[in-house]
Amino acid sequence: MNPLRSPLLRNLLVICFATTLLAACGKSEQTTALVPVEIDRSTSCSLDGMLLADYPGPKAQIHYADRPEPEFFCDTVEMFSIYLKPEQVRPVRALFVQDMGKADWNEPKNNWIDAKNAWYVHGSSRPGSMGPTIASFAFEGDAQKFAAEYGGKVLAFADVTPDLAVTDGGVLHDQSM
Repeated sequence: MNPLRSPLLRNLLVICFATTLLAACGKSEQTTALVPVEIDRSTSCSLDGMLLADYPGPKAQIHYADRPEPEFFCDTVEMFSIYLKPEQVRPVRALFVQDMGKADWNEPKNNWIDAKNAWYVHGSSRPGSMGPTIASFAFEGDAQKFAAEYGGKVLAFADVTPDLAVTDGGVLHDQSM
């Protein structure tokens, strides 16, 4: 008897083939990488409307599952303050920050990196668009070098906590006012 004529074997082959196709489809959806969107002179901050190109320091963008375009932030502190809030429940597809090891601090352009794989320096003397910032770097060595020159502590993404992402620009701690 020809084994391919067996209804049981035929059904098993059809199920295996269909499962393989479905698995391949699922993988292609999951591995579709998002790419960062470059800012231009008219790109504004999602929180306060500031034009990103007008200010120094690292910028950020969050790509949500429910929006085709990212939300931009004129500072990494703003991105972290939104992303780390307990009430933030929107599905995030990607986070990007600028690699300040390559970008010009005063006019940062391009050089976008995955925020979750970046290294950060919190507490440096270099101000961003909103005052104190959390500088972002692709490589830990660049973050260490920056911290040695400008102060601050080097952190991995997972080490940045909500209490480090305060968006008051340091004004609450300014004793000269």
